[in-house]
Amino acid sequence: MSFPPCVFAIGPKFRVGHVELTLDQLNDAGAGLFPGLVGIEVESVADGIVQAQLPLRNELMAPNGFLHAAAVVALADTACGYGCILSLPDGGIGFTTIELKTNFVRSAQQGTLTCEARLLHGGRTTQLWDATVSAPDGRAMAYFRCTQLVLR
Repeated sequence: MSFPPCVFAIGPKFRVGHVELTLDQLNDAGAGLFPGLVGIEVESVADGIVQAQLPLRNELMAPNGFLHAAAVVALADTACGYGCILSLPDGGIGFTTIELKTNFVRSAQQGTLTCEARLLHGGRTTQLWDATVSAPDGRAMAYFRCTQLVLR
């Protein structure tokens, strides 16, 4: 499933043009793609906020036994990307990431990571998103920021 233009949230469902999507359908859209491969699951979507999670498993670890940084970035970037596509302005048909940055403050080896992405700027040309990825104990483990270019 791909995302057509004009996607916006309406309660527990999302409207894409004249079609409504559930959270399950939103997750299904990424199931056979990179988000599904990594194991990312979107938990909730509200106006300018996306919450997602990533259960840790051995395949996501680096050779040193700790979580690979790319898994954390994948979780944050996916949450921000879903938020961006759900927040496109009129005339926007998609987006592409033009810049991203992550600061890591701790790691994890087991449990489930959570992520909350928030829209900071939703312009006609760009969107700016921040995400906080939290360790299984609830403490922040990474701070992520990305800039998305709206495609027309």
